Amino acid sequence: MPKTLSRRRVLTGVAGLSAAAILPRSSFADWKPTENVRLVVPAAAGGSTDVLGRLLAAHLQTAWGQSAVVENRSGGGGTIGTAEVVRAKPDGHTILVGNPGPNAIAYSIFKNLTYKPDQLQPVSNMIRIPNIVSAHPKTGIKSVAELIAYLKANPDKLSYASSGVGQSPHLTGAWFLQLTGLKMTHIPFRGAGPALQAALAGDIQILFDNLYPSLPQVQNGTLNGLCVTTTERSDLAKDLPTMRESAPELANFDVSSWFSVFLPKGVSPEVLSALNLQVKAMLERDDIKKQIAAMGARADYGTPEQFAAFVDSETKKFAGIIQKEGLQMDVQ
Repeated sequence: MPKTLSRRRVLTGVAGLSAAAILPRSSFADWKPTENVRLVVPAAAGGSTDVLGRLLAAHLQTAWGQSAVVENRSGGGGTIGTAEVVRAKPDGHTILVGNPGPNAIAYSIFKNLTYKPDQLQPVSNMIRIPNIVSAHPKTGIKSVAELIAYLKANPDKLSYASSGVGQSPHLTGAWFLQLTGLKMTHIPFRGAGPALQAALAGDIQILFDNLYPSLPQVQNGTLNGLCVTTTERSDLAKDLPTMRESAPELANFDVSSWFSVFLPKGVSPEVLSALNLQVKAMLERDDIKKQIAAMGARADYGTPEQFAAFVDSETKKFAGIIQKEGLQMDVQ
């Protein structure tokens, strides 16, 4: 699941990165916080961003011997909590647990966003989780190839659900349609749960979703799994092909949900390196590896430079999709 993170500008290019990019990391490994550490999760409790934030908080508290507390700051598609971190003092005591919404998609979709990519320092990605595409059994569609054939023969006859406008599953569906030149009506719901229920009821025919909660429905046969959207198959669903295996025009398809770590711009090389190395240490723990595997995810540690390049590529990819869709929203 590697492929992840780092914001871009500090983010795209060595020039934007801190001195940690050129100095030996071992010389920075001993930095530790001198007061309580805040991990801002820009999402409600219980979701994947929150789960990763709490795993990291517990690890840092043990490693650093300093209290590390998760603070959920949901709202505005994750932008409210992210903006709070942008304004924080860059001393290592405020950490952002990021995801594609506020850290890649928001820059293109929100007209009134209050922060920019270069106001955050990418640290590392933690994990990547595939999105999944499924169909109601009554459609008879069991593969992406069959979906493409059906849409060509029956334009505008199918609708697809997602967890909301501008969310990763929505943009996954939009990109699929852009690349194939096909049409489906998008039905956005207020969250993954309602979208899944509509798909199970047959109210919509196709569902673009994160791997969970859809995968159990695919495994028990209440939905037909068509593909996962990453470059590799999921270890929890090896029989499901990738989107890019399905048609030549989808050869470069790669969308995932990723969960990462950022700091406010201006942190010292010592702070940046120390936190990056603790992310690496956490992901190498056997108990964490088991929890990540149970989520259907893959660990995706990277250096700040690697993560920044990844975030930049994700930001550009989503910008292209959003521009072609003509999507523009205001932060609520």
